[in-house]
Amino acid sequence: MTGHIYRDVILEQHVRLFRGAMGAEFLFIDDNARPHRENIVDEGLQAKDISCMDWPAYSPDLNPREHVWNMLGQLIAARQPPPTCLPELRRALLDELCNIPQDQTDNLILSMPRHCKASITSLGRHTPY
Repeated sequence: MTGHIYRDVILEQHVRLFRGAMGAEFLFIDDNARPHRENIVDEGLQAKDISCMDWPAYSPDLNPREHVWNMLGQLIAARQPPPTCLPELRRALLDELCNIPQDQTDNLILSMPRHCKASITSLGRHTPY
């Protein structure tokens, strides 16, 4: 992915719409992948008045989506028989994603302030959660 693709696809087609739906309280979070830090992306965020959370490059584990991906990986690994081709994997991922209880994802999101505080306290180093 390039900064241009990230801006045009992710920011323009998704983030901008979420920001519009949520209003001024919207705070965007991404990791520090190189395409996310290109000037064209920063300029696009500023032009759309989208605020970003500062995110230390060495603590991407704070992002709730990483925990959802981990849950999905465990669920897929436990499937018998396992998916053997891309279409099967796609169906399995969609099935398992739908089976993750909403309260689990809600709890991940609600835990963000606590995890952010812990990361700040540990100066961005590992936090035991």
